[in-house]
Formats: sequence, structure tokens, C-alpha cells
Amino acid sequence: MVNQYIWIGKSGRKYRYGIYSMETQFVKKPGNYIFAKRAGAVWLPCYIGQTESLGDRLADHEKETCAKRHGATHIHAHTTDGGELVRKAEEKDLIARWNPPCNEQLG
Repeated sequence: MVNQYIWIGKSGRKYRYGIYSMETQFVKKPGNYIFAKRAGAVWLPCYIGQTESLGDRLADHEKETCAKRHGATHIHAHTTDGGELVRKAEEKDLIARWNPPCNEQLG
């Protein structure tokens, strides 16, 4: 069983993510993901994103270096049904709450 974490967006909506090592190879399905670091009992995001294919996008992500520089040790991810608008709305809601350091282009 994969460990899970609940991320809360600015809207108050809760999103359930699985917690994976940085080396995980993901399925080629649409989803949302977070490069995250642990801070005591909580997690903090270094980068939040969405993609049409977790497997393709996370295999060689251009923000991974930035995320690791900010302490990221894990990837939180889940597949997302409902299409691109749903994924982008979740991404925007989480970025608005957490303002991750590697999301400067969206922040």
C-alpha cells in the first residue's frame, strides 16, 4: 500500500496524493504531481504540476533540479479523471495556497 498525504488548496478543497520516491517510474496516465520535502510531520511543496502523462512528464522533468535544490525528496502524485481543465484547476488551487519556490512562472 502506498503512503498517502492530503494536500489542501486555497479553496479549502482536499486532494489525496500517493507518496513515491524520486526514482519511481509512473504510468502514462493523466495526473497531478508535487515535488515535496518533509518538514516534521508535514510536507511542503517545492513544485506543483499537472500533465497528460505522468510517465512521460516525470521521467525527465526540467524542474526536478530546482525542486531538489529546495529539498524535495519525494514525488506526490495521483491520476486525475476529468480532463485538462480539472487538472489545471487543482494545480492552480494548490499553487495559490502553497506558493512553491519552483513555480515562479505561475506564482
